[in-house]
Amino acid sequence: MMNINVFWEKFVEKYPEYQSYTYTAWQFGVDATHLANLVIQGKKTATTSAYALYAIDAEPLPKVGDLSIVLNETNEPMCIIKTTRVEKVPYREVTALHAFLEGEGDRTLNYWKDAHEKFFKEEFQKYGLVFNEHELMICETFECLFH
Repeated sequence: MMNINVFWEKFVEKYPEYQSYTYTAWQFGVDATHLANLVIQGKKTATTSAYALYAIDAEPLPKVGDLSIVLNETNEPMCIIKTTRVEKVPYREVTALHAFLEGEGDRTLNYWKDAHEKFFKEEFQKYGLVFNEHELMICETFECLFH
């Protein structure tokens, strides 16, 4: 099992221009290892999160240029991504292109909505909130820099 710090050091060895950057380390919400592998394969270049939950969790919103170490379900580092775009849109306005870039299932908007509606309903319920299609989403695109 590779330590997060060692993984970062290997990345900086290969890409010294990132020496002064900071990063966050996290897992995708469900099936973390599978989704991290989709990133490594180049199939997943986007993710979606609920805007309302950032404030509740006291988490900063993602921004263009952010670096993240994506972890698998046992918290091992899998890859490093760089955020290339961040958009705030209502859930019901998430596009077919964004769903495709998420790389999951058959990559259609219908598949994306089925999977994500279930996920967000459960997440909101944990906070005593009710999810609806007007909730603002943070739609992020990224590139995989290292794995």
